Amino acid sequence: MTASTSQNWSADTSAALRVGPGFRLADLDPSSTPGYTAGKSHGQKDLAAGVVRLDQLQERLYAESRSEATHASVLLVLQAMDSAGKGGIIRHVVGSVDPQGVALTAFKKPTKEELAHDFLWRVERRVPEPGFIGVFDRSHYEDVLIGRVRSLAPAEEIERRYGAINDFEKRLVDGGTRVVKVMLHISADEQKERLGERLARPDKYWKYNPGDVDERELWPAYMEAYEIAFERTSTEAAPWHVVPANRKWYARLAVQALLLDALEEIDPQWPEATFDVEAEQKRLAAT
Repeated sequence: MTASTSQNWSADTSAALRVGPGFRLADLDPSSTPGYTAGKSHGQKDLAAGVVRLDQLQERLYAESRSEATHASVLLVLQAMDSAGKGGIIRHVVGSVDPQGVALTAFKKPTKEELAHDFLWRVERRVPEPGFIGVFDRSHYEDVLIGRVRSLAPAEEIERRYGAINDFEKRLVDGGTRVVKVMLHISADEQKERLGERLARPDKYWKYNPGDVDERELWPAYMEAYEIAFERTSTEAAPWHVVPANRKWYARLAVQALLLDALEEIDPQWPEATFDVEAEQKRLAAT
């Protein structure tokens, strides 16, 4: 819930989480709750209250687009180390609104066809239509994160991609899309505990990937790659937000608040009737 609608937010949510100059992940406690003054029980209540507002705004946005009254949309970009809680955000935050107005894309390893094109080719095909909340579960940032850490492209190509990303996101914003970029920040210890839980529960085996341990061994390199990405691509048009995610309830509440901020900035309205309401009431009564 945004600071303007919940007394438990002590500061503007976006401002509390936005990446600023010289930002370092090591300086942000993954168990902290920036801008939020209450605890888990209040956070869960605020999350439930925010569901109502989020659903109303999303429905109005979708309705406006169906009548071609708006070109606005929202794109939520979720990036994180494995087990940081992207699935929980999608289920408990985005999943609380009408699914017909949501476009979810989970980007996986590029296919041969996708590799034959520029790295943004597959991403541009999945941007949300007017009236939609689009969600990228991982995104074009994989191409400057794992791409950098694993040296999957030449260094000069990685450098080029930062500028290409900024140009791409600026085009989205200029076209009416609010881009909400979120990195869910967990500690290495928290990740180890969550991965261990997946190995301890048969109903969680499907979530476990042995490659996650390989990526853990590169943790410092990934933290550096994230910081470089923040420095190069946190722009006025599309700023980065880092959400401490050791506390799942806070991460969900914070992302919901960022989405509410974006939708309230759009301020969608119910479209006016394109027909004579009184005449239609009389016609209906006569049937």
